[in-house]
Amino acid sequence: MNMKLSKGQMEDWISKRIVQFERKFFGRGPEAIKTYILEDMVLIKLEGVLSQAEKELSKDLEGILMIKNMRSKLLENCKGYIEEIISDLMGCRVISLHTDISTKTGERIILLKIAPGINGISLENH
Repeated sequence: MNMKLSKGQMEDWISKRIVQFERKFFGRGPEAIKTYILEDMVLIKLEGVLSQAEKELSKDLEGILMIKNMRSKLLENCKGYIEEIISDLMGCRVISLHTDISTKTGERIILLKIAPGINGISLENH
């Protein structure tokens, strides 16, 4: 990947790749997505991620917990793909991945803690 991209271009590229990931692994993409690169973190906010079936399940606590557990487990099992997205673009290793989904708003947050400076990349310069 071209490392001369601006911070905004990198954020856009990550968003596009995450949409592809969501479509491939969850069967549908989000209605909206925004990525923010903040120091040694990448924050990805996805809106409108719940399927109609998940919206129905979210009407009681058992369903809410089921959705949260399933989505977390699926993302954990596929985290190598997300790590590859970051590594390909930024040359940075992902240290940790954190996620949560709101069954009330249909939003999902993915937070990646990354190791800056790998392969000479300094996030402060982007």
